[in-house]
Amino acid sequence: MLRCVPMKTTIGFLGVLICSAFAQQAPRGAAAGGGEARPRATVAPLFLKVDWVRPLSQDDTKVRYSPVQENVSDPNVEIKFYGAAGKQILTTGVPGSDVTPYGVWTGTAEGPFAVTFKLKNNYVDLTGLANIRWFTKTSGFHVVRPVVKLANGTLMVGDLAFSSVPKLSLSEFSLTNVRWIKLDPDRVVTVNSGPAAANPNNEIWVPNPDLSKVDEIGFADLMPGSGHGTGGYIQLGTIEVYGKTLPRIATSSSR
Repeated sequence: MLRCVPMKTTIGFLGVLICSAFAQQAPRGAAAGGGEARPRATVAPLFLKVDWVRPLSQDDTKVRYSPVQENVSDPNVEIKFYGAAGKQILTTGVPGSDVTPYGVWTGTAEGPFAVTFKLKNNYVDLTGLANIRWFTKTSGFHVVRPVVKLANGTLMVGDLAFSSVPKLSLSEFSLTNVRWIKLDPDRVVTVNSGPAAANPNNEIWVPNPDLSKVDEIGFADLMPGSGHGTGGYIQLGTIEVYGKTLPRIATSSSR
């Protein structure tokens, strides 16, 4: 049976709801008018962007080259390699292509490695709303891990791991809750942080790493590649780092 509600009752009920809503909103408006408004959270600004390009020195389109500084479009962004295998990775793709975009491919790396990027004149604050965006593709059990080098020279790899077997995929992530392990810069293997960081559970996380002044940001693959073809590798396209820019203060001796 259809239940009917008298119109007068409905209007009266709506009136109560409207009055209640205004009563709840009034204190918020009064508070906003009487004091300073809380600052709104804003997205961190772009710190650096890695766009891969093919320089004139790599004019043979049938050859995959070892990436060099000139493969990074922004001359203010410096590329750094860690581990002997870092110089064994190759360029891949077609510049300007949306289907097979230009980037780097690591199947020929014979050991673990890390590649990082830095601005010549600035550090970056990666705390708070800072984040990273990158395009990655992987094969086998290989994963892409974030790497940072602090202003004090400590190189660390994070516990985040990105994999995308079918195609290059965009990932965007914050470093707020990432746990870090120290990396040996020559061998690119995880190492402990010394007696001060000893843990009864045999964990070797870096205790309270300070990401407020970071020198370099990049990626690592802790497994050797499988060689040419599909098997085991990582591939990266465009990389963007968002965070607060901090000037590098040059020390000079006064006479």
